[in-house]
Amino acid sequence: MRPLLGLLLVFAGCTFALYLLSTRLPRGRRLGSTEEAGGRSLWFPSDLAELRELSEVLRDYRKEHQAYVFLLFCSAYLYKQGFAIPGSSFLNVLAGALFGPWLGLLLCCVLTSVGATCCYLLSSIFGKQLVVSYFPDKVALLQRKVEENRNSLFFFLLFLRLFPMTPNWFLNLSAPILNIPIVQFFFSVLIGLIPYNFICVQTGSILSTLTSLDALFSWDTVFKLLAIAMVALIPGTLIKKFNQKHLQLNETSTANHIHSRKDT
Repeated sequence: MRPLLGLLLVFAGCTFALYLLSTRLPRGRRLGSTEEAGGRSLWFPSDLAELRELSEVLRDYRKEHQAYVFLLFCSAYLYKQGFAIPGSSFLNVLAGALFGPWLGLLLCCVLTSVGATCCYLLSSIFGKQLVVSYFPDKVALLQRKVEENRNSLFFFLLFLRLFPMTPNWFLNLSAPILNIPIVQFFFSVLIGLIPYNFICVQTGSILSTLTSLDALFSWDTVFKLLAIAMVALIPGTLIKKFNQKHLQLNETSTANHIHSRKDT
């Protein structure tokens, strides 16, 4: 009970801090007065329409308060990643619209890694018993896979990020239970999610330049999105070929591994 209370206190404190950041904004063109903003504070987008609206508001506000928008974006991203809250893909797209394709990609890769590591630490301190009690079968399966591939653990972690057999949020929560070193965990997230972040950020950068929904279906936009998808597939293909030679990923190899351990 004590770890759960500690986790709730940390969550409540971070939620309150993010609330203050999103409501106590420096005065600006569109966010300086509650009348102009319709009395509405900043929000997490839940669909493309809200994402586009938020992007326009923040891009205009960023002209006067660039550092504050940067701080607000980083805080919101770490909040979602640290507490394993779904929806970070919208923030990746928003990063492309706000910061451009390359700075947005760098920012998302770093924030994804730092946020996932925060989730790792929170799970290690407060959540081990909760994760094991609520997901015993998933933890046991992942534990077997990790032990089978302990000698090539880093590449196995890359494989899980590129071709997830379990959701990223669950891998973040269960990593300390599986005795995955935090350094390997950090860099596997940093490298393994580059293709995914690349697609989202580049998409956001393209969508931010569109003046209407009709332009989304133009040949130029379609070709750009296809090129982005093809580039993102290259590292995943290379890692998959390596894993097929060096890693044990199927149930047959799992059974053989267990029987060999029994024989010894």
